[in-house]
Amino acid sequence: MSSPKAEQDGWEARARVGVVVPHADVGPESELQAMAPRDVFIHGSRVHFGAMRAGGEMDPKIPHDPVQAFVEPPHIDNAVELLAASPLDVIALGFTSSAYVLGAAGEKDLFDRLAQYTRGLPVTGTTRAAVAGFAALGARRVAVVNPPWFDDKLSALGRDYFSEQGFTVAHHGPCGLPSNQKLITPEALSEWIRTTVADHSPDAVLVAGNGIRAVGVINALERELGFSVLTANQVLLWHALHLAGAGHVAGEITDRGRLFSVAPSDVAA
Repeated sequence: MSSPKAEQDGWEARARVGVVVPHADVGPESELQAMAPRDVFIHGSRVHFGAMRAGGEMDPKIPHDPVQAFVEPPHIDNAVELLAASPLDVIALGFTSSAYVLGAAGEKDLFDRLAQYTRGLPVTGTTRAAVAGFAALGARRVAVVNPPWFDDKLSALGRDYFSEQGFTVAHHGPCGLPSNQKLITPEALSEWIRTTVADHSPDAVLVAGNGIRAVGVINALERELGFSVLTANQVLLWHALHLAGAGHVAGEITDRGRLFSVAPSDVAA
């Protein structure tokens, strides 16, 4: 009598991605796991974010001081160090607005500082991944759709971040949707991009902000509008898998936009 075949139990994985997010964010781990193949696992770690109200809701427009504080020591350093103690392959920072405030040079300093705590694991973040994604797709003229809880100044800092990287930002701004993570629907987001962004004729659009519900709109919008559609959690997963040496796994994801069909140039083949 043959022994019963063991069922998948989660112990064997082709890649394990650790993600650091604000303590009350709704979507990053959910969107990352929804896109990932069954044998790619997402491990989350949370850091206190001062713009959250009791009950987990954010201010309608998040103040900039907590955005800056989120990436200052010691809390994010501790979170990364504890997460890196797990058997992971890569660590991803799921927080867009801090990179906007830091700027490209400040973001690099952040990654250099956190490298002390990662036991050699590669680290990426949403904006770094987006830059790699735009470049891999050959996009030079881009649009950035920011969450409604970003104010105009924060959105302008995002424009400056991508301009510093050599991209022409054809359009940017907070989207005109409810300033509540749970109230943003794929249908409303699609309509905003269709009516407010498409006329600017970008090569690619980034839906920024890891807390905005976005990965469900990618394929349909790319087919309809013709340009590439990137989202915060999509680019984070794509770049993280390549950094983890699992680019072949990323290539198996065929239903989350054309981004997964290309490889980043900033990661060794």
